[in-house]
Amino acid sequence: MAAILACLLLTALAPLPARAAGTVAVDVGHGLWDSGAISARGATEFDFNLNLARVLRPVLEARGLTVQPVNFDGEIESLQARVDAAAGSDFLLSIHHDSVSSFKLTAWNWMGEDLDFADEDRGFALFISHRNPRLEESLACASAMGRALRARGFIPATHHGTTAAGTPRPWADEENGVRFYDTLFVISHGAMPSVLFEAGVLKHRDEELALRDRSRQQAMAQGLAEGLAVCLGEPLKAEGQLPGPRN
Repeated sequence: MAAILACLLLTALAPLPARAAGTVAVDVGHGLWDSGAISARGATEFDFNLNLARVLRPVLEARGLTVQPVNFDGEIESLQARVDAAAGSDFLLSIHHDSVSSFKLTAWNWMGEDLDFADEDRGFALFISHRNPRLEESLACASAMGRALRARGFIPATHHGTTAAGTPRPWADEENGVRFYDTLFVISHGAMPSVLFEAGVLKHRDEELALRDRSRQQAMAQGLAEGLAVCLGEPLKAEGQLPGPRN
């Protein structure tokens, strides 16, 4: 009996998951009119984005956050419409999955379909913009999400150092996988702190399969939700650097 009481006491004293009050606009990247990247096995990025967003929504709600869904039906037709749909929220998280530059691709045939893959680059990425009026809060929340993802074994991507045109894309918080990407419309034009999340690289054949796995999606959603709950629940000091904007 004493052992049982001790276990109950320890359970009662265990810290509860971080909770917060607030509204998070969850934007499903791409849509029915623009399906985004194509995976190594021919699936659309929009399908991956929607699947992860559907897993994330109840996890955020379990943390005490209200979800403001953006483009869950895939019908949205412009970037400005996404920003407008997120208006009034406390935070915007845009869900995406990554591809790679065309010169890295290798042709292959899968199930009779001619496709391409790239097995070099992988990992998650979080992007913020100097053009967002709530830059420091955007960085603090991105860092919190990246930290929570790393704690669950997810690895930040390292291949976003330059744009296709060769323009540097600097780190904001290298340890937690956060970079500046100033020209991304949805994180640059809203009034709320905003982050664009790339869950992984669809052209990487092994990572594509991992990104389909529901238990892995759940773990990723838990990491994102934990970071946002901590960030929105209590003000955080940005860990990364805030250098001047780049074109």
